[in-house]
Amino acid sequence: MRTPSIKVFRYYDLIMSAFVTLLLCSNLIGATKVCQVWGVSFGGTLLFFPITYLFGDILTEVYGYKRSRKVVWVGFCAMAFASLVCWIILALPAAPSWNHQSELQQVFGQTPRIVAASLGAYFIGELSNSYVLAKLKVFTQGKWLWTRVVGSTIIGEGIDSMIFYPCAFLGQWSTALLIEVMLTSYIFKVIWETLMMPFTYRIVYQLKKIEQEDYYDYNTDFSPFSFKA
Repeated sequence: MRTPSIKVFRYYDLIMSAFVTLLLCSNLIGATKVCQVWGVSFGGTLLFFPITYLFGDILTEVYGYKRSRKVVWVGFCAMAFASLVCWIILALPAAPSWNHQSELQQVFGQTPRIVAASLGAYFIGELSNSYVLAKLKVFTQGKWLWTRVVGSTIIGEGIDSMIFYPCAFLGQWSTALLIEVMLTSYIFKVIWETLMMPFTYRIVYQLKKIEQEDYYDYNTDFSPFSFKA
């Protein structure tokens, strides 16, 4: 009896690695800092985190929702493990001659509340983004890629922002600041991904050509907890 062959993709693992690296860097370094440029306040992670949604769009458009879901889970586990590592290292007693515990705590000492908000917002937002894009691809029969990219971003980034900022900072920031940062971040993310559209089109076209794959999720199980191949 012959074993069914498993299709091997040339760039799927590379995109997964880039996605997880970008996700970890943007969350560990920029998640808790509020920046201000030209009088506008925004979260520090705003410059890089939206690119993870671009990766999510590319993964779903080319490889399908199931493979995109796998990447989302890998990212979720990586974020959870990185948070655990930070907590353990910060909890260990510092050597008497090392006097930088407070600085390290300030940078990497995210509270359990922020970690939980970040993990929840990321997981639900990314899966919503992939779900909307996959459904729109079937609905449009593969036409009008821009509608899928923008539409999925509006939904996914909206859900991410509405979960993360209130869950992480409500009661710590003023309501006015929280709303300003949340709305500014959301609008910027949507604009950022829209401006990246030419690059998205180019990457998607090249990947479909190289990988010989253009997946349509006609009979996909969209449950976040399904791990079928």
